[in-house]
Amino acid sequence: MERIKTITRKTNETDIKIELNIDGCGDSEINTPVPFLNHVLSSFARHGCFNLNVKATGDVEVDPHHLIEDIGICLGKAVTECIGDKKGINRFGFVIIPMDEAEVTISLDLGGRPYLRYSVEILNEKIENMSTMLVRDFFKALVDNSSMNLHINKNVGVNSHHIIEAVFKAFGIALKQAVKKGSSNSIPSTKGML
Repeated sequence: MERIKTITRKTNETDIKIELNIDGCGDSEINTPVPFLNHVLSSFARHGCFNLNVKATGDVEVDPHHLIEDIGICLGKAVTECIGDKKGINRFGFVIIPMDEAEVTISLDLGGRPYLRYSVEILNEKIENMSTMLVRDFFKALVDNSSMNLHINKNVGVNSHHIIEAVFKAFGIALKQAVKKGSSNSIPSTKGML
């Protein structure tokens, strides 16, 4: 069964279409008016080996916040729909990755209970038109809409670009581990459901 889903979201502030294939090869086509977000979403797809297409517009002349948060909502829903009943998935993912002076640890659980621990001390600044503070909002929206338990920790790092890119790369790698099908086709829980 193909694990590919398309999610659309249209509000007075944003218009988004996302297609996610969690069994892809890392190809992506990201088209938003936030260039740095395009960059880190491409990194997420490449390192997670997901095929990801994102076409999004929004009121970025006001602030990119609405668009970035709504993309997080859509990506969270896409992950949920791709994994379906969760039979046979590994459920957990964990990785530590470096990027130059930065190092990030991510652990996650697709167990159905949403929780975000975002321990990323970073300068409050803009990278092009994207505030570094919006990264947490993106992941909060994603977690709430995927019922994922996600812990993101910056171990070390100074450069905001390096830290955020490491977060997205690590998230891709950890999520790929969690959604991967194992040898069993059972629900990975003693409860018998997730």
